[in-house]
Amino acid sequence: MAIDIMAAFTQEPPELDFIWPGFLAGTVGALVAPGATGKSFWALQAAMAVACNAPGGDLLGLAPKHTGQVMYFAGEDPKPVLVRRLHAMGRHLSEVAREAIAENLTIEPILGKRLNIMDEAQLAAIVDQCANTRLIVLDTLSRIHTLDENSNGDMARLVTTLEYLAAQTGAAVLFLHHVNKNSTREGQADQQQAARGASALIDNVRWCGYVARMTEEEAQHWSDRSDLRPIGEERRGYFVRSGTSKQNYDMPQPARWYCRHEGGVLLPVDLFKAGGKKGGRRDEA
Repeated sequence: MAIDIMAAFTQEPPELDFIWPGFLAGTVGALVAPGATGKSFWALQAAMAVACNAPGGDLLGLAPKHTGQVMYFAGEDPKPVLVRRLHAMGRHLSEVAREAIAENLTIEPILGKRLNIMDEAQLAAIVDQCANTRLIVLDTLSRIHTLDENSNGDMARLVTTLEYLAAQTGAAVLFLHHVNKNSTREGQADQQQAARGASALIDNVRWCGYVARMTEEEAQHWSDRSDLRPIGEERRGYFVRSGTSKQNYDMPQPARWYCRHEGGVLLPVDLFKAGGKKGGRRDEA
């Protein structure tokens, strides 16, 4: 249906419906990071936050305005690993939050099932399976297609297919993806161009987030201790930074630091400039 231009000129526009700040419902987004950084933990905890309509389920501090059904397709890890992660996350949730998440979050292990979202029959089945969902998570992108990752034409077709999935379900579609080797080596995983493969992949999505390891320089700059001693090389592996490298809608959000806890769970942490005055202004990025 065409836009009523005169109505758009004269009537108050509807409020945009964001899954979390910057990530609009009905659009496609990406979360990129090097391997073993924590992107699957971040995505699963984000899925929990969107699925939880009770207090205490937002471990990442995303503050979603609305909640709803979430579908998570897990293509990299076997079921026993996923269960262990859920158990570790559950330790940080209240009973009422656990119940809400269990009711609204569906996790479908697809490891070894050869899912191909470009196949018309499989795509139709996924659309049916994801009806009435608010968020669909695909972990990871390489597990759901057989196209050439380095072809701009193929990756544009892939994103168009994901847009179709978003349009048919009304959900936001988030895919997880790895960064290229140069970005990992040079510590640039937080850049829009860090994603592996053709540039059309990120050019065509509306939101792109990242998860990046703490660098050696950052480990000497930041402290989480009362005495403001630097985190240092021996502890920097516990800390990751998450933020947004591309955002088409809403105001940009500041990056945020997380600390890994038992089982790999990511929880927000306040960092202060090492050697500075604690209680002063905190620089999150």
